[in-house]
Amino acid sequence: MRVGLLGRKVGMTQIYEPDGTAIPITVLECGPCTVLQIRTADRDGYHAVQLGFDDKKRKSATQAERGHAKKVAAEPKRYVREIRQDGPTEVAEGQTLTVEMFSEIKNVDVIGTSKGRGFTGVLKRHGFKGLRATHGVKRMHRHPGSSGPSADPAHTRKGIKKPGQHGNTRVTVRNLKVVRIDPTNNLLLIRGAVPGPNGGYITIRQTNMV
Repeated sequence: MRVGLLGRKVGMTQIYEPDGTAIPITVLECGPCTVLQIRTADRDGYHAVQLGFDDKKRKSATQAERGHAKKVAAEPKRYVREIRQDGPTEVAEGQTLTVEMFSEIKNVDVIGTSKGRGFTGVLKRHGFKGLRATHGVKRMHRHPGSSGPSADPAHTRKGIKKPGQHGNTRVTVRNLKVVRIDPTNNLLLIRGAVPGPNGGYITIRQTNMV
């Protein structure tokens, strides 16, 4: 089984090794998650475990959400995602999974939604250098410059870096090291940064080293 859980980002801090070296870590609240459904190849065409995290008030849930959770005697969930599996899994519908699943896992992938920064220019969005602030440059310092040929093909080619929406996209950070787990408080400490703001929902899964 490929281990995975849902959770939220708590924030970043640091811990120290015995020799005094500081390790930057991100604290993640992982689970407990309820197994809402088991996907099988015979019925769905693929194997997966559907998890739910963070109870939602029934009056705030749709009838479909309430009915789906009721099948496994659970409350509606705010965050529902699937963890793909290579084959049949041994977990059962209605089972509760906790952060202790990562006790033997050394590396994980974290999937989240990056911070939205709105509509930005090419300097902030793509790291362009910009034009010089000296002779002959008038009100063009942060402009992208020429974006395409004139005669052939006489239009801007697809894929040119332009101003536009920055952030607010799905981001996967792979192969992050698991530093420590805290089963009492459902916390997972991993080395490095993960996408999204503090309090944002994230998906944590075991790194596939294939």
